[in-house]
This record gives sequence, structure tokens and C-alpha cells, in this order.
Amino acid sequence: MKKVLFILLTLTLFSCSDKKSNEIIRVSVGAEPQSIDPSFLSAVDSMIYAVHIFEGLTTKDKNNNVVGGVAESWEISEDGLSIIFNLRDNAKWSDGKPVTADEFVYSFRRLANPKTASSYSFLISPVKNADKIMAGKLNIEELGIEAIDDKTLIIKFENPTAYFLELACIPIFSPLRKEFIEGNDNWTFSPDTYIGNGPYKMIGRKPDEIISLEINENYWNKDSIKANRIDFIMFSDLSTAYAALKEGSLLYSSRIPNSDIDTLRKEGYLITTPSLGTSYYALNNTNSILKDKRVRRALSLAIDRNYIVENITKGGEKPAIAFVPYGLKDINGDFRENGIKYFSADKEDYKNNIEEAKNLLTQAGYPNGANFPVLEFKTNPGSGVIIAEAVQQMWKENLNIDMIIVQEDWAVFQKNRQTKHYVLCRADWIGDYLDPMTFLQLFTINGAGNRVGYSNVNYDKLILEAQSTMDNNIRMANMHKAEDMLIGEDMALIPLYHYTASSMQNPKLKDVFVDTLEIRRFFYSYIK
Repeated sequence: MKKVLFILLTLTLFSCSDKKSNEIIRVSVGAEPQSIDPSFLSAVDSMIYAVHIFEGLTTKDKNNNVVGGVAESWEISEDGLSIIFNLRDNAKWSDGKPVTADEFVYSFRRLANPKTASSYSFLISPVKNADKIMAGKLNIEELGIEAIDDKTLIIKFENPTAYFLELACIPIFSPLRKEFIEGNDNWTFSPDTYIGNGPYKMIGRKPDEIISLEINENYWNKDSIKANRIDFIMFSDLSTAYAALKEGSLLYSSRIPNSDIDTLRKEGYLITTPSLGTSYYALNNTNSILKDKRVRRALSLAIDRNYIVENITKGGEKPAIAFVPYGLKDINGDFRENGIKYFSADKEDYKNNIEEAKNLLTQAGYPNGANFPVLEFKTNPGSGVIIAEAVQQMWKENLNIDMIIVQEDWAVFQKNRQTKHYVLCRADWIGDYLDPMTFLQLFTINGAGNRVGYSNVNYDKLILEAQSTMDNNIRMANMHKAEDMLIGEDMALIPLYHYTASSMQNPKLKDVFVDTLEIRRFFYSYIK
């Protein structure tokens, strides 16, 4: 309760007046984010902050449809290789300055610049020359984006990119103000320099404690926004967040303590929505212990996924037998439903899976786990630890393999995961747009999202060909073949389960918008 009381004191410091305090929407989307700089966004929590403060060329409406953001209209060329965007005359920054096409050019170039080293830079790959620039082969001025005038922008592509309008909703593609960023590594920490063009502006930030926002009076669509003030409270301990929710100082948390999920459901605090995500264990394919794909497959088969979703997560998640989740369209039907089952996650087949795992381990030279080194598993605190403890027991009982669990703070854990300073670690991926490519492009050899060190030139060829055609038959066939290589042949990672988005929400809080990519928008929220 000390933490809750401390937060209440902090909230009082940031409150403008007692009159407005009742209108403050107090929410939490996790602990201190690694970064809220749009070019360095790398997780859902940081994107939630950014989507409230910035707006890209396009955005999402309440029904998850792509609509115009800063762009009032656009024209796609007949060959699909370019789009001209016409910017709104009334699109402004929170300080009143008009948003210009040059500010998009600066943002895109910054994202593609190899000196920036953004972990999400791979998303700009469809833009002409982006890959060559990121590889250091061309200057950033060669990027396929140009300001025709202050309110007209043209973006050119290497190949027709059917999903770019959806991609442009992601806040990493927001416009940026060069004058606030260059030479100021701390620009995101001050309201004087963290200037956005979205529905809200930052009015206060205390690291590890709170980020406070209020309506951007210069936002072109401000009349559609209901929540006058949003306070994002940092919680690393989910039990404390739960206590704050029950006590009334918190209205919403995007993360929940899984140990309390049954109680949350009974009390009416649990909200579950569809999600386009997969939880998996990242296996460092460059590590000597895990180089043998027989070992990787054995570890995967020995996990009881049904136990995890029924006894730990308990939010309606589905056991994963592949990487791409349900909910993405194929030529006909659902991509996952049409895909190959790389192993069975049916309860009645688990014993057979264990026997196959033991045989694979023996073939790899470790009969009954003999002489197999102790595995080190990294995770951040929370439900990932509980799942890891269950898997730890499964591997010990079924394969006689020992594993130690190392917990790291969120920012440290993210950095180690990105730089592959691990043997095994908790990982997940939530799609950025509604196409299987958002999952499969991660694992190309030079992919910025390739956190497992996977390297397969044939995989890369399939992905490149899928990215280079508008023929959906070829695209989907290639992506199915690519997933066959990734999971079926190489077991480059261990899929655990496909997400639902579970949150804690006070019933008094209304109209929280959660899309299938798990981005929460509190624009329209109010207390009733």
C-alpha cells in the first residue's frame, strides 16, 4: 500500500486543480518504458504512449479501420510503386506550428539511418532504397520519400506494398521536429521538447512513476476526443497495480497478475479482447548448446502448452503449434487454419510428444539428458516467471534437463534480447498490420526483428519474393513455405500460445479502445 499512497501523492503534484481531478483517467500499461521516442519504439507499451501524443499519415478508427490521420487524402499509382499524400491544412503540433511534409521526411530518414540503430527499422524496408541505406550502401537522402511542398508528400516503394496504409498507422512513422531532437538525447523527458501532433500533449513526466497527458488543443480532430486528461502510472509489480485498481486510484491496467485472474473475472475487473500475437521462447540459434535443431525440437515437444493456457494464463489463449497466429486472412480462409500442424498440441498426444523429444535428445548425443549443460533462461518479472517455472519443471521431469531462471528489469531485458545476450528468453510478437508478413519478415538474416539469430538463405528468398509481388496466390504460398522452414524444418524458436489481450478495468471506466495489435487508445474514455 506504500506504493499506492506514493502514487496518489505524485498524482496530486501533477493535478492541475481539484475541479479537474475527477476527470483524470488514471491507467497503467506497465513499468517505465525503454523509450517513447517514435524512432525507438520496440514494445506495445511504448507504442501506446506514442499513439496518444503523435499521429502519422493514417490512423485507426474505433472499428479498427484505417482512416486519414495527418493525411487528408492520398493517390496510389497504377503500378502500386508510389503514393502521394495530401496533408491537412489544419494539422498542427501541440505548440501551434503547422505539420509539414518535411517533418515526415526527417522522421523516415532518421528511422532508416543505420546510425539510429532502431530495432523497428525493418518496417521501413518497403520504402525505396531503405534496405541499402540501412546496410550503409546509400546515403539517407536516397530514401524514397520527398516533400513536393509543405502539404504534399510522395513515398516510393521497391515493390508494390499493399499494406503500407496500415503500416503508416504505426507511431514509428510519425512526423518529428528536428530542432527538438538533434543534440538532445533527453528530448522525450521534457514537455518543452517532447512536442507531438496527436490528440494529447505531455504535461509532466517522472521516470519510473508517471507520464501525464492532456488534450492537445491544436489537434485537428480534438472535438472527437473525450478524455481531458490521462495519467499513465508506472507499475512493475502487478499485484500493486491490482491493489491500486481495487482501491480506486487506478482505473485500468493492460497487464494483469495471472495468479489473480480467477478473482479478477469474478469481481468483474477482467476484460478480454482478441489479439494478433504469439508468445514464444526465443532460442539463440548462434549458441553452441542450441545449434542442433534436434535439441530445439525436443525442448519444444516437451512443453505442455495446454497446462500453461489452462492453469497459468487462463485468458482464453490457444496453444501454439506454429508462429503465425489465428486471425490473418489467406487466399481462402484463415492462414493459420490452412497451415501445417508442425506438432500436435492436443492433450491426448502429449505423451507421444515426450517420447519423440527423448528420442531426439538421444540422437543429439544426450540420452536421458546426460551431460546436457544447464540452460539459462532470461525473463522480466511477472507472469513470464510463472510460465518459466512450469517449463523448468517439464524439462526436468521429461528430459532431465536443468534450467536456471534469471529475472531482469524490463529495459535491461529488452536490450539483452535485442543484442542476443541470452541462451533462451521469453519473447512475443504482436502484429503491426493485418498480414502474415508482419510475423514472417522478422526472421530474415539481416532482419532487425531477428532476435534468435536465424539464418536461412532459402527462407530469405521466399520472403523477398512474397514482398515483391502483388499476386496474393504467390505471396501466401511463399509465406506458408517460409513458416514450414522456420518451424517445421528448423524449429528456430518455440511457439507457446497465441494471445488474447487481457486487462484489468474498473467497470466505471467506459470506451477503452483495444485493437487486435493490442494498442490501447484512451481517446474516447470517460468515467460513469
